[in-house]
Parts: sequence; structure tokens; C-alpha cells
Amino acid sequence: MKRELTILHLYPKQMNLYGDRGNILVLKRRAEWRGIKVNIEPYEIGDELPQKPDIIFGGGGQDSGQSRVASDLKNLAPILKAWVESGVPTLVVCGMYQLFGHYFQLFDGKKLDGVGALDIYTTAGKDRLIGNCQVESPKFGSIVGYENHSGITRLQKLAVPLGEGKQGTGNTPNGKYEGAAYKNCIGTYLHGPILPSNPQIADFLIDTAIKWKYDDVELTPLDDKLEWAAHQEAVARPR
Repeated sequence: MKRELTILHLYPKQMNLYGDRGNILVLKRRAEWRGIKVNIEPYEIGDELPQKPDIIFGGGGQDSGQSRVASDLKNLAPILKAWVESGVPTLVVCGMYQLFGHYFQLFDGKKLDGVGALDIYTTAGKDRLIGNCQVESPKFGSIVGYENHSGITRLQKLAVPLGEGKQGTGNTPNGKYEGAAYKNCIGTYLHGPILPSNPQIADFLIDTAIKWKYDDVELTPLDDKLEWAAHQEAVARPR
């Protein structure tokens, strides 16, 4: 039986900082290498939301970009939140990570309402948090990436950290934790893009989606020597 997955890409024009679009390419290629057809459904402001996708992705953007998409995203919030609640595997990075929480409060005090799918809220900080990061995750092991944000994100009771910071800052200036997770939704500040050097996260999204859609499917292992070499290079790189 031919198998296929649909990936919803939220606001690819507005929310695509630091190569975040590369995460879509990784998901597509790693699925196709296993014989799985992938359909990419881009969603821009004012578009009609497609039917329930198999994977959701949203990247980072500047505050101006977030402001532009926030009012549109508010209209989508009930259905996006319901999809996350139902277990749709989701990856949101930086700006979209912030907007998948309850709100993002800008430096001037204005609040951008979020989706509320992640039990978090974010406030703009005075300092920019920039540099290489390494995170140790109970679920995914070592995760590497690059952060560049001023938002300070605080987790509430229904969200758990993606992992503990070993290098870099993460959610708050003290650098203790990075990202947030709830059900099959992952939020993170890590660019890079994150998936090429962290294939275990890409495969989690694909594996969760394909098993949800086709009960009997097991992912074929891939030769990830290059991916893990890139991962180790990032671990060794100074902040």
C-alpha cells in the first residue's frame, strides 16, 4: 500500500528565520527515503486552512512578522489547539513557539494572543540571547542548535521542558531549561535549522505521524553518519 503524509507549513513567508524552512526539507527527504510520499501544504495569512494534517510545522520570525500573523493565527487557534490535543505531531520554532503559547508580550507592553496549545507565556526581554546551544532531553538525548531571541518563555503546569540546558540560554536568561513539550507538540528556540543535526527529532515526528495514520508501519532505519557527525561538531563548537 502506498503511504503518504501531509505537512502543514504555517506562514513560510513571514516565519522563516535562520534557515527554518530546512526543517521541512529534512522531514520530506527522510520520509521519501523510506518510500513515503510527502505533500507540503503552505499556509499564509488569509488562506483556507487545509484538512487535518499529519504533521504541523512553524518557524521563527521577527517581532514585526509575529505581529502580522498573530491576528490571523488567532482565528486558527481553536482548530490548531484541537489538533495538538488530538496528538498531531508538531514542531514550532522560536517565534511560532512563542505564539503557540497563551501570549507573547512585546517590549512596549502590547500582547499578541497565542494559540494556547502549549501552556506557556512569553515576555520580551531587554537582552538578546544569541549563541550555540546543547540540550539534554529525557526523550531525545542530546539536542544541538543555535538560538537568537530576546523572548523569555515561562512554562506552566501542563508543559514540560524539552530538555535541560548544557550550553546556551534557552527559555530564560538563567539557561536552566530549553523548549517545551506537550503530547506530541515540541516547541524550541533552536534554529540551525534544528532537524538536520538532530535526526532523532525528525524521525519522532515522522514515526508518530505514520503510525497514527497506518497502524502497522515501522520506519526503516537510515544511515545517519553524516547527521551525527554534524551533531558532534556542533557539540564541540564554542558558544
